[in-house]
Parts: sequence; C-alpha cells; structure tokens
Amino acid sequence: MQITPTLFIDEKEINESFIRASGPGGQNVNKVATAVQLRFDIAHSPSLSEEVRVRLLTLARSYLTKEGVLIITAQRYRTQDQNRQDARKRLANLILTATFSPKKRVPTKPSQASKEARLSTKAHRAHRKRSRQIEWEEE
Repeated sequence: MQITPTLFIDEKEINESFIRASGPGGQNVNKVATAVQLRFDIAHSPSLSEEVRVRLLTLARSYLTKEGVLIITAQRYRTQDQNRQDARKRLANLILTATFSPKKRVPTKPSQASKEARLSTKAHRAHRKRSRQIEWEEE
C-alpha cells in the first residue's frame, strides 16, 4: 500500500478479518460478515521509520493494543469490499498524518497594549464591585 512516494507498507504487514456488523442491512446483517477488522503492527513494522512510528503510536493511542498493534474496525458500509477500502483508507490517512512533524511553537509575549487593556478592565470591574459594596453598607 503506497502512503507517500517514499513510504510503502507491505500487504503482509496488514491483517484483515471479517466480522458481523451492527446497524442497517436487514436480514443480511445477521448472515454475512461485512465489517472489517484491520490489524497493523506498528511496533514491529519494518516499513516505518522510528520518527513516524513514535508519532503514530501517540496519534493512534485509542486504537492500540498493549503490544502496539493498531486495530481499525470499519462497518460504515453494507458491503465487505467498501468496508475493506474504508479501513485501508483510514490506516493510510493515520500513517500519512504521522509522517508530518509537528510545527514548533514559537513562544510569544503579550503586547504592552494588551497588558494595559487587561489591567484597565480589571480596575474598572474592581471599581464597579467596590461601589456596589458601598451602596450595600449604606442601607
């Protein structure tokens, strides 16, 4: 499976099993295993670089087993082939997202004007509350 021009996942690394899907499908849903459960061993994949592996493990945390196997279940469609394509597309998108390194955050400081605006608003609010307190004590 081609992810990027330089990244290729071998079909042997992807394990697919077919299970019965829940949801629409009429009587067919009880008889035919149309849902696809795709398994991809991230931890032991020779196709992934160490950087991509680490990012993918953090990205797909909720889909992982303790051994580092990614499990994607696709049951959106009524046919096995469509669900199979959907699962593969989702895997490819996850891996593609992991290939991009996150942009470094450049720390910024608040401007002088924003500091002054915050302090003046704070002073105005404090004055308003103080004036309410004075009114309450006079009664």
